[in-house]
Amino acid sequence: MGESTLIASTEKLTRQQLALVPTPVGTATHRPVPHGEVVEALIETLGFRHINVVKDEFAISKDGMKMFGVLDLDTGMHGCRFSIGIRNSHDKSMRLAAVVGVRVLVCENMAFSGDFQPVLAKHSKHFSLQNALSIGVDEMQRNFNPMRKQVESWRESQLSDQAAKLTIYRAFIESDLEVPKHLARPVHDLYFSPQHEEFQPRTLWSLSNAFTSAFKTLEPIPQFKATAKLAGFLKHS
Repeated sequence: MGESTLIASTEKLTRQQLALVPTPVGTATHRPVPHGEVVEALIETLGFRHINVVKDEFAISKDGMKMFGVLDLDTGMHGCRFSIGIRNSHDKSMRLAAVVGVRVLVCENMAFSGDFQPVLAKHSKHFSLQNALSIGVDEMQRNFNPMRKQVESWRESQLSDQAAKLTIYRAFIESDLEVPKHLARPVHDLYFSPQHEEFQPRTLWSLSNAFTSAFKTLEPIPQFKATAKLAGFLKHS
């Protein structure tokens, strides 16, 4: 793919650009599923359930083998829109997997309910992408309500300044969250001097958005990975 792979690794792609990413030739035991095909099948599966995608963005690794993406849906809650995070690989490095999340409308931040969960299927010659995604979407729909409750709970979870500082310390100094240490200061500043009125309250929701705002400075794939790890970290803080 030459120069375009370097561009793709540092910039988010449209669905049309994703469809142009080459797929390696399969083997007798492994059939790589094109990234674009995964996304189109997911959109079709959502459409069967009358859920429409209103925005999407994708990122691939330099060699085009790994893909991460987020599809924003036309359903949500106060201040947020439900999203689905999706990942795929051509080289067996990771399973086709998905995670439920929300897009925070005031700042475009992403918040996932947890890490990516593999869709129950293998990339074999008998693999049915449609069947796998149908099961996966049903599972994700069941997670919409828990995700809503998680956001509501975090909005009501008051934090002392000491507790917030300790969480930031654990994330970066003790490396409990696998993210670059240079983001510690931006997270601290975004939490204690928020740029949006919605994040003025000293809550776990505001702290979550301080993290995800800081993550925006990362390249796309590290950003998706860090965001997916955040919910689990904050739940155990």
